[in-house]
Amino acid sequence: MKIILAIIFVLFATLIGQLAYLQIGYGSRFKAEVQKSNSAVVSSQVPRGVMYDSKGRILVGNKAQNAITYTKSVSTTADDIYSISNKLSQYIRIKNEKPTEQQVIDYYLGDKKNSTKETAKVPKSIRATEDDELINNRIHDQVRAEHIKLTDREKTAALIYNKISGAYTLSTIYLKNSDLTDKEIAEVGEHLSDLPGVGIGTDWQRSYPNGSSIQSIIGSVSTEKAGLPSDNLQYYLTNGYSRNDRVGTSYLEQEYEPLLKGTKSTSKIWTKSSGNIEQTKSVYSGQAGASLVLTLDAKYQKEVQNSLQQIYSSAIASGAARYSNGAYAVAMNPKTGALLAVAGISRDPKKNKTTDNALGVINQAFVMGSAVKGAMVSGGLINNVITPTNNVLPDTPVYLPGTPIKKSVYPVGTFGALDASTALEVSSNIYMMHLAMNWVHAKYIPKQYIHMPSTAFDTLRHNFNMFGLGQKTGVDLPGEISGIQGKSFDEHGNILSGSVLDLSYGNYDAYTPIQMVQYVSTIANGGYRMQPYVVQSIGRTASNGKKVYIDYNKKPNVQLKIPWTPSELDVVRQGFWRVVHGTNSWGTAHKLKDVKPSISGKSGTAQTFYYDPDHPNQKNPPELVNATFVGYAPSNNAEIATAVVFPGLDPELEGSYTLQMTKAMVQDYFKLHKK
Repeated sequence: MKIILAIIFVLFATLIGQLAYLQIGYGSRFKAEVQKSNSAVVSSQVPRGVMYDSKGRILVGNKAQNAITYTKSVSTTADDIYSISNKLSQYIRIKNEKPTEQQVIDYYLGDKKNSTKETAKVPKSIRATEDDELINNRIHDQVRAEHIKLTDREKTAALIYNKISGAYTLSTIYLKNSDLTDKEIAEVGEHLSDLPGVGIGTDWQRSYPNGSSIQSIIGSVSTEKAGLPSDNLQYYLTNGYSRNDRVGTSYLEQEYEPLLKGTKSTSKIWTKSSGNIEQTKSVYSGQAGASLVLTLDAKYQKEVQNSLQQIYSSAIASGAARYSNGAYAVAMNPKTGALLAVAGISRDPKKNKTTDNALGVINQAFVMGSAVKGAMVSGGLINNVITPTNNVLPDTPVYLPGTPIKKSVYPVGTFGALDASTALEVSSNIYMMHLAMNWVHAKYIPKQYIHMPSTAFDTLRHNFNMFGLGQKTGVDLPGEISGIQGKSFDEHGNILSGSVLDLSYGNYDAYTPIQMVQYVSTIANGGYRMQPYVVQSIGRTASNGKKVYIDYNKKPNVQLKIPWTPSELDVVRQGFWRVVHGTNSWGTAHKLKDVKPSISGKSGTAQTFYYDPDHPNQKNPPELVNATFVGYAPSNNAEIATAVVFPGLDPELEGSYTLQMTKAMVQDYFKLHKK
């Protein structure tokens, strides 16, 4: 026993000696370690890039506004968060948000007294399990059943509590960044010493000084509350974004997000070992997002949108657009591909409610009718099915066995035969069908027999594709579609010969309005299929906001050169000229004859039917037509190409709405661009 006590005594003596040695030899060093500061780098938002129109007008900018910020320290506890939330709610009010039921519960339980009280109510049998999740769920259920009512101040405190609780350590968040009054700023500023982590800073919000009608092209940015889109969360996080960062979520804001977001500012924060922030120093002031100069002229864009709304409203008032779901118009520089105006309207026919939908020109497809016949005639010429000196075809209707007669809109026998230019002028369906049959080497006996090779659809579609019809144009906007392609074969594998004929005169496949303006531009400029684009330049805005330093200019991109000869092109251009300026009584666009400068183009009408989503299997839906017009001006040296689509009009009241719209677009453009 004495031996054991002796051993214990020796061990204790050794321990005490070691402690004394450490205290005397290393005490000051350990004390320094305790007081030593740790450092970390944090980042903050910078202003998003500005967008200008082609004349330098700001389309979307940033409006600076005061904000209450919070930087969360390492040592922040739940009690600290509750205390700061209550103190800060005495000086500010958050009125544009309401706390959710869960946020109210979390705030209520943030008070230790309430948490202790609610825990005591939990049955002992549940507490005895020591299952934290089970106990917490029971506590939340209890509070939920009590229907806690908060005052306005407490509601603000609950929102602040939620924001701070969700913040990352050493990250800076906005507690209030809109509708902040001078009084609130002053009171918070006076009490910053009692509000650790709280600060007064600046935030930026998107502004539209020239109106928001163009916003459907520009797109939108997520809010700080919404943060990063969940469907692309991992992509953004791996690219250095924080979860509550604002990002472009549609159209130009989304397409040019990497440029518009800029480079975040960075600051170095020193913290004591206690976790409290000791010092903050700016390391890098950041760089605002790149500025975009668009090809659009804000004034012309507004004129086009207003004209479309007025003319479409008149179509609704007349009953012509009773079942119509919208209208679209797009203008392009045929020599460069620069988009000059993009306008669109979506409509709910049942509610008669309309909304701006400019991007319908790239993501809505319609059967366009005869407006595409210029591409059909061009293909016949390029492939030597017809020639500039030998292009007369019989104008006799096509009789397929077991189907109604396939003919043009004018009476049978009006023309015995037509040349290509006249066929375009009077919009002959018959001419296009005979051209197609000759082209694909179809075998045809009226009323008895027709046989087409299995490649017939491919032959015609390849030709339309050359002009951009039926494939994406490559415009610098997300969400473009390639159109809709009809079936080529029946369930037995037989080619749909009648549909091949329908395709030849534009009554089968569906194309987008932007494809139509690219196609007509190709005819206008002599055969160059230009890629449409809406961003002309990328640069940096000067600190005074009055000048843009350009770093990059978009160069026009020729996607394909149509292998025309001058004489072949002239056949098509003559036809487009005569559509407007010809003397034949069956001409389709003579109402544009007096417009200056002169317009050449092609109208179209395609049969369609009303689709009622509430009755998708309706047996006899109303028969409608899609009305279209594509054109360019001046006829001899085009500066503008246009495409107008009014889908779903009453065939008895179709009127001349597309021609009215084309006239307005051309006249307004040259009024604003006087030489």
